[in-house]
Amino acid sequence: MSHRRVVVTGTGLVSALGTGTEKNWQALIAGKSGIAQVTRFDVGKIDTRIAGEVKDFDPEKFIEKREVRRMDLYAQFSLAAAQMAVEESGIPVGLDKPHGYIPEKVGVIVGSGIGGISSLEEQHRKGLEKGFDRLSPFFIIQMIINMAPGLISMRYNCKGPNWAPVSACATSAHAIGEAWKSIRLGETDAVIAGGAEAAITPLGLGGFSVMKALSTRNDDPAGASRPFDKDRDGFVMGEGAGILVLEEMEAAKKRGANILAEVVGYGANSDAYHVTQPAPEGEGAARCMRLALQSAGLNPEDVGYINAHGTSTPFNDANETKAIKAVFGDHARKVAVSSTKSMTGHMLGAAGGFEGVVSALALSRGILPPTINQTSPDPDCDLDYVPNQAREAQVDVVMSNSFGFGGTNAVLVFKRF
Repeated sequence: MSHRRVVVTGTGLVSALGTGTEKNWQALIAGKSGIAQVTRFDVGKIDTRIAGEVKDFDPEKFIEKREVRRMDLYAQFSLAAAQMAVEESGIPVGLDKPHGYIPEKVGVIVGSGIGGISSLEEQHRKGLEKGFDRLSPFFIIQMIINMAPGLISMRYNCKGPNWAPVSACATSAHAIGEAWKSIRLGETDAVIAGGAEAAITPLGLGGFSVMKALSTRNDDPAGASRPFDKDRDGFVMGEGAGILVLEEMEAAKKRGANILAEVVGYGANSDAYHVTQPAPEGEGAARCMRLALQSAGLNPEDVGYINAHGTSTPFNDANETKAIKAVFGDHARKVAVSSTKSMTGHMLGAAGGFEGVVSALALSRGILPPTINQTSPDPDCDLDYVPNQAREAQVDVVMSNSFGFGGTNAVLVFKRF
């Protein structure tokens, strides 16, 4: 059976670096950090007082005022990023347009790791204070994760598959991979895919903090996320959204779409090892990278750049480095590897979507974003992490890694078009 080819034609980003793909890209290649003191609530006695909050987001630029109140922030981020991606792609949904897609063949796969946690906190507080008969009638739809793809599908009349994967920090990489599979097999012709997260709340920050997963470098927010650096001490929470429009290649070409990159491979598997720690030697991650290369029909030496999961935790970064060495052998020394989480923080369920966009842009623009805060080399992390400064490089293939709690792994492979 011959498979159809799948391309990226639109992107939308919201992160601590700003709202909009261009704003994010310029900040990334300038090596800017979006991490700062938490401003949204009083952190009280929580050990970590820093995060990558989105600072410039105006929901009313994307959503009607009365609708904004009915949506949790994660859903607002996802609608905004979807609007940017759809506008950039110029994708015509509906039979009345030339080259229009049949609505039944356009899907939306957008996930979140945690969903509407701020709405949950707010309504729980209201229930305790005023009674649980006084909750907002919008509470349930604010909280549930599949409201993000639901709202996007309603806005753009997408009547194909509409669902939300939930796989912690691998969520939106799974969304993109499953969208790729669906178009490749002919189930859909186009899919809006990615993820959103807005979990910088007392419960979210407090929960990750008591797990001892977060950096406590509170006096140096910009230097706190330092993937692969010897002095890393945990991840920094981020938030936002990363959404891509994927289309069947021939249809995209026929309508004259601007193609940013081709999605050529996807691997998904499990460590089956531990709830939070990666499998020893990065065994599961290595298997997942091999699966992705195999599905792309590519060899390790074809890959020029890896957008690493690179969380800035002691466990992940050493294990991911071992996994890359296991898969790439001698080529591991030649491949550029960087973690944009050094600038955005860890966007949890939105990370794979954000990094998928970054992978496509690295290919189409010939620039590799850096890993900032590389000051003390770690003997366990000795690859080329594109330290501190972006690098001009024409690469043909980019791999994007996403690994999540529960031992879940997703790896995407993008090719220059």
